[in-house]
Order: sequence, then C-alpha cells, then structure tokens
Amino acid sequence: MSAKNSPKASSSPEEKESTATLLPEGFQACIVAKSSDEPSVGVLLPPPEDTSSTVSTVSLAVALNERGVWGRQLDFLLSCIGYAVGLGNIWRFPYLCYMCGGGAFLIPYLFFLIVCGMPMFFLELSFGQFASLGPITIWKIAPLFKGLGYGMVIISGIVCIYYNMIIAWTLYYMYQSYSVPWATCDNWWNTQDCVKESPVTFDSNFTSQNDTNLTNYFTSNSTDAALNMLTNTSKKTSSEEFWLYNVLHQSSGIDDLGEIQQPLALTLFIAWFLVFLCLLKGVKSSGKVVYVSATFPYVVLVCLLVRGVTLPGAWDGIVFYLYPRWELLLSFKVWGYAAAQIFYSVGASWGAVLTMASYNRFYNNVYRDAVIIPLINCATSIFAGFVVFSIIGFMAYETGNSIEDVVSEGPGLAFVVYPEAISRLPLSTFWSFLFFIMLFAIGLDSQFGMFETTISAFVDEYPALKKHKVLFTGCLCFLMFLLGLPCTTAGGMYILQLMDWYSAAFSLMVISLLELICISWVYGIERFFMDISLMIKRTPPFWWKLCWCYITPGTIACLLLFIAINHEAVTYDDYIYPEWSIVVGWMIAMCSIVPIPIVGIIQLLKAEGTLKERFISTLQPTDQWGPALEEHRILYKKSLSLVPSRFPLTREPIANPAASADQGNTEGLCMVHVDDALLTAESAI
Repeated sequence: MSAKNSPKASSSPEEKESTATLLPEGFQACIVAKSSDEPSVGVLLPPPEDTSSTVSTVSLAVALNERGVWGRQLDFLLSCIGYAVGLGNIWRFPYLCYMCGGGAFLIPYLFFLIVCGMPMFFLELSFGQFASLGPITIWKIAPLFKGLGYGMVIISGIVCIYYNMIIAWTLYYMYQSYSVPWATCDNWWNTQDCVKESPVTFDSNFTSQNDTNLTNYFTSNSTDAALNMLTNTSKKTSSEEFWLYNVLHQSSGIDDLGEIQQPLALTLFIAWFLVFLCLLKGVKSSGKVVYVSATFPYVVLVCLLVRGVTLPGAWDGIVFYLYPRWELLLSFKVWGYAAAQIFYSVGASWGAVLTMASYNRFYNNVYRDAVIIPLINCATSIFAGFVVFSIIGFMAYETGNSIEDVVSEGPGLAFVVYPEAISRLPLSTFWSFLFFIMLFAIGLDSQFGMFETTISAFVDEYPALKKHKVLFTGCLCFLMFLLGLPCTTAGGMYILQLMDWYSAAFSLMVISLLELICISWVYGIERFFMDISLMIKRTPPFWWKLCWCYITPGTIACLLLFIAINHEAVTYDDYIYPEWSIVVGWMIAMCSIVPIPIVGIIQLLKAEGTLKERFISTLQPTDQWGPALEEHRILYKKSLSLVPSRFPLTREPIANPAASADQGNTEGLCMVHVDDALLTAESAI
C-alpha cells in the first residue's frame, strides 16, 4: 500500500467512505466501499459469535501478554530517552562540534539525524512493538537473519561489561566529593611533579583518533595526551594525578595488569547490585526508576549552566563552541564524524530499542515516539555543549591559557578537566557531587537498556527461564561483575580501551544494514508499512519508505566505508599495544559478526526440501510471526490477504465480486476496496 493511496484522516464529500454493514442472520460482517468502480478484495471475517471474545480491555491485554508491558507510556518514553542520552552526549558531542566547524557542524549533524538516525529508530521501534519479542526471537520474521539478533546481544553484553566500570568510576568520585581531594597536591598519591596553580596546557591531537567507532563515546586515545603539559611534559595537574595514581593506579601497559584495586572492585560490585535492583522486576521496576534517573540529569545540567554562565570567561567558551567555520563542511571527514555520532547516539542495532519497544501496547503511537526521542537526544547534546564550554571557558580564564589548549573529551573531560574546574568554584563539594551523580544517572539509564536486552533475549528464546527470571538476572549480573574485574586492575584502563575500540567498530554497521535489507526487501516494505498502519491506525508518510529502502542503507554503506578507510590500530596516549592484544581486539570485533553466517547456515540445515526451497523457506515469516495477543494476530492475518509479505507462506485467493454476490455471501467473504485495507482489518474486529 503506497502513501499515495493511503487512507486520509479526513475526506471531502466527493471522496469514497467506508462503513461497516450488519448482514441478516447467517451472514458475516463485512466492510463495503461505497461508489467504487475499482476491483475489490475479499477478506474472510470471523462470524459475530467468534469476534466477541477478541474484544479485550487493557487489563486483559496485560494478562495475555506474559512478557508484561510498561506500566505507563511515560515509563517507556523516559526509558528510551535515558537510554539514548548517554555519556557521549556530555563528553563527546561538544568537543566534536567544536573540532568540526562549531555551529556549522550542526548542518551535517541534523542532516544525518533525518536520513539515518530517525529512520533507524522508527524502524526498530515499530519492529519491536509489533512483534513484542526480544532481539533473538523476533527474527521469526525471516529465520535466515536470526544471527543478527545474536550479534546485537553480544555487542550489548560486551559493552555492559566495561560500561559499568565507567559507572563505578563515577561512584568512586561521588564518594570522594566530600573532600574534593583532587584539588590539592599534598596527598599521599601526589608526586613532586604535581602542580595546582600553574597554567595548564592541553593538546587535543584530534586528527589521530579513530573517531568512527564507539571509542569516541567512552574513551579516546588522546585522553592522557590532552592532559600533558606542553611547558613541561613531566608536570601533571592535581586532578590528573588523582585520576592516574589514586583511581586507576595505572601500570605501564596491558602486559602489566597488576592487582585488583579493591575500592574500584567494591564500586563495580555496587554498580552491578544497583542494576540488579532496578531490573529485578523487568520494565515494571526500571520503568519507575527512570522517573528520577532520566529527568535528574536535566535538572543538574540546568543548574550547571546557570552557574557556568555566571563565571568569568564562560561566554568566551560558549562563543568558541558555536562559532561557525563553514570551510570545514567541505571536508569528507566532518560529514563522516557527523554520521557516526548520530548513528551511535540514537542507539540503533544494539537490540535495546527493539527490546524496550517490545513491552509497548500494540496501539501505542510509535510514530510519535520515533520523532520525539531522537530530537530530545540531539537537543540534549547541543545543550550539554553550552554547559561544558561555559566551564571550559572559565578554566581557560583561570589558567591563562587559550580555550584550544584546555578543551578535551571522553574521560579526560569527565574525570580530569571538569573536576579541575569544579575544584576552583565556591562550594566545590556540592558542585562536584552534583556533576558526578548526573554522570551516574546518565550512565545507569544506558546500562538499563543494554542489560535488559541481554536478559530479554535469553528469556524469550528459552521460555523456561521466565519462571526463574529474577534468579537468572542475578546470576547474569554476578557473571558480568566477574568479567569486569580485570578492568579494576592497574592495567584495567588498557583493557577497557581495547574492548571499547573494537567491540562495535564494524559490527553495528553490518547489523543495521542487514536489518534494513531484511525488513524492507525480504519481508517487504509494503507489508511492514501495513504492520505499522495496524498499530498507529494510519499510513506513515512515503518519506520513511524511501529512507528504509534506499537512503538509509546507502548512508550506512558509505559510513561503513568511511570507518574502514579511517580505522587505525588501538592506541592509548603514546602507548603502543602489543600485536597479541590487537589480535584479541579483532576477535572481540568479529565475535558479534560471526554468528550471522553461522546461524544462517544452521537455519538452512534445519529447513526441508532442496537448497532453493530451504533458502526461500528461511526467508519466509514463520507461523509464529505476528503480534503477541490473539486479537491483534487476527487483525494481522486478515490484512495478509490485502498486503502479503514478499515471500508469503500462503496466498489467500482474491474474491470475485460477482461470484460473491451470486452466492449471497454465504462463505463469509466481504467486499473491501483495496485502498481501505486498514479500515477493513480494523472494522473486522
């Protein structure tokens, strides 16, 4: 069904209208398109006595859906916002915006939001909400692509391991905020090279970074390089020494892991325990937590901005942040960085968007959510830039350096530069605690989405786990904690950098591209449009069809090429990783891609018939594919007569209007205008 022929919200008197007609006893209900000379399609509708049982209340819908649903729709909206708005919005985007043209960078950034970010987000929200399944089981839509689900879960699982380590750091800083120990050089961990009031100079070394993978979100290979003082490379600020020698106890390299740092191990355990408590009852518990964790960061950002703009030098930092440099728009790299930032920021292809949408009620307005959430995400990134650069401007004013020398990103911004600036403020304890509890809340929300993806994937794929979901969640949290312990060692930062550098470098792009191909070209874009129409009761604009079939896949393919061209071996400051660690990194990168062909081959082997028949059967939706509740499955199956999938299992016959009339409609076929397919299926129920 094309957008051109889609039902309109309102019609003029001259336009055809559809009405439901009750037939005499023995006849079945039907939809009739009045004054229509065009061919009609017959749809077999259940007799009245069968449809009475399909009319349900919300409570019945919840009872039938064993997976559960969000308590309120606001729970879902805040959860998605909390997931999408991650640490990268705070410590990555402002720096990227400044380096790539200031205000001019917003042009490619918003462009890729429209052609890549929003389409992928809308597609995954609709996909998950329609099927109400986790990222593995949902591939009943086309079993050949089931490996994509395993890839999503593996990526989310790997990132969960080290992402909670970052949350553990924020907990440690929150605890230390009572005395702000990084403000002085007279602590046990300080060296004779520690300086407090001397001018601080930072080197960004931006061009040497691998800016097209997830490394840019959590760490960067310039973290320490941006902190070394050019005036004397042996000197370090008090906040830098606190980070290196108190928090990390950083060793000389990945070959020298050293001992587990007990304070970090304790905060890591606390972080996982909090995740367990918040996800104890699935979305019913996490949906309540996000009312605080998703909204509180905005309160803190506003407070920090109000405080920041009152500081000397703040406006210089803000002007520096947004001053447009139009000539940089001619650089291919700037557009590549914008596409990568948008792609990772919206969180598509991780499985989390699918998972959270799967707990929606069938008739939730997914179209509205798919527009609002990415816009809020991008607006948060831009707003966070004002907060960060107001403080950066103050820091430059205090140290007497230029803003270019002070600006940084990643952990270097969150755990060195920003704490250093806060330590110079009155009531530094208060502002420090406020800043780190904000980082904690932002990180926790993103962790919820990724970890719930892993839980739901296994529970949906292995239904026996549903009875022991709490125990399974607890065991999985403890396993993740054990796997994260190497990150608490003296060489933990090198491990975290390695995992972050390779975990999603290529696989997210591959998964998203194949996901688009599967839904748009294998399942069929017309069929998918019908599925969305059944949920939102209107046809989405033609623009989305154009994006899902051509524009977004082409953009992702170009972005994948951009990543391949600009990819470099992992580095951390001036440390060069040994060859064996790079091999391990590529193993991490491939472990989420390898399941795609392996699972596809397994599905082919499990199918029956010749190789061609097996291949086609694995491209067909299974009998179990469709909405979770029976009333919605009836609606879906009726609509298959009007818009089948590209590789349908069976095709229902098209009724002959004359024959149907001659038979008195005794076989239960009603005449429906093709254009009114949505009204047909809806009125049938």
